Formats: sequence, structure tokens, C-alpha cells
Amino acid sequence: MYSLVEENYLKALYLLSLDNDGEVSVNDLSKHLDIKMPTVTSMMKKLAKKGMVQYESYKPLRLSEEGHKVAALIIRKHRLTEMYLVEKMGFGWEEVHDIAEQIEHIQSPAFFAKMDALLGHPEIDPHGSPIPDKNGKMMWRDYIKLCDCRSGDEVKITAVINTSDDFLKFLNGKAISLGLRLRIESLEPFDESMVVSYKGHKAETLSKAVTERLLVEL
Repeated sequence: MYSLVEENYLKALYLLSLDNDGEVSVNDLSKHLDIKMPTVTSMMKKLAKKGMVQYESYKPLRLSEEGHKVAALIIRKHRLTEMYLVEKMGFGWEEVHDIAEQIEHIQSPAFFAKMDALLGHPEIDPHGSPIPDKNGKMMWRDYIKLCDCRSGDEVKITAVINTSDDFLKFLNGKAISLGLRLRIESLEPFDESMVVSYKGHKAETLSKAVTERLLVEL
């Protein structure tokens, strides 16, 4: 059993480690959580004693095998909750993160098993992110960023990364959602913006800040 604060640290470590070959600096963790470094260091020592984190002074942090599994299962609860809120309760994909942040700390495997069953055992959440299985295993798919595509490519939106409520509201305003098929009409070399066309939109200009946060498949 872990406290809400400990779970938040483990989850943050897990997510940050995905882009850094499993390693995370105390400084990066401190910035991500907006918590002072001495406090973060103290928590890392505490989690290391519990066997959740590999910690040595002045060296990158790394989740242990058990810490990795615990963190993945917290993320599983979060993403299942987001999917349930969208699919069963009618929330918008921009509304569910904060609610899921609270529900993910419920200590009831039966509760989340029932949620999973009611949803038909989904593999992705409303933003296209993979949902870890009940053993903490996560299936990654080979998606590419929209910004890496070329003029003339026809692609399907499969996931959104680095999500925020404001960004998701922006996508809603452009009628961009998962599963949308679009064609890349042209690229602007100066600012790397992109002109795309899709249902109801013949020449929509998307900035680099948008295209680098949309994952697609050809």
C-alpha cells in the first residue's frame, strides 16, 4: 500500500523515464512535479528503502522492477477511468484528466476490473495512449508524428501526446479527433506549419506546435 503522494512520484518517474531510456534526474523530476529538490530527494530515499526506486547520490533515478509495475498499474487505473468517463458517462476528452487523477488512487482491484469489463477491455485511452494490462505490461504501437509526414501523405490521427485541456479544446474547435483521416496539402519551410484537408475543412493550417503533438499512421 502506498500513499497518494508516493503514487504520484512513481507515476511521474514512469512517464519521464519513457523518453530517457529508463533514467530520470532528480532535477527533472523536481521540475515536473514542481516540488523542491530536497523534498524530492527525501522521497526518493524513502521509496528506495521500499524497493521501488534505484537511488544513488548524483546519479540518475531508475524505477526497480516492482516500482515499474506499481507505477504502470496506477497509469492503468487512470487511463481506464478516462475511457469510462468518455465512453459511459459522456464526458469530453478534455474534461477527464483531473477526475481520473483522483480516482486512480482508489485501492480496489475489483472496482477497476469491473470498469475494464464494462468497457470491453480497451487497449487505448480516449487520447490514444496505451492502457497497461493487469500485469503492468504496456503495448506500444509504431505511430509517427504528423510533423514528420510529407506533402501528399494521407494519414489517420491515432493519438495525442502532451495533452492539456486547452490543447484538446483547440482540437475540438478544429473538429480534429482520433480516427480522423486527413491529407497533407503543403508544408511551409519557414515555420514548419502544415496545410491539411479533411472532412469539412479544405485548407486548415496547423502550426508545428500542433503537428508535433499529433500521432498518426499512414
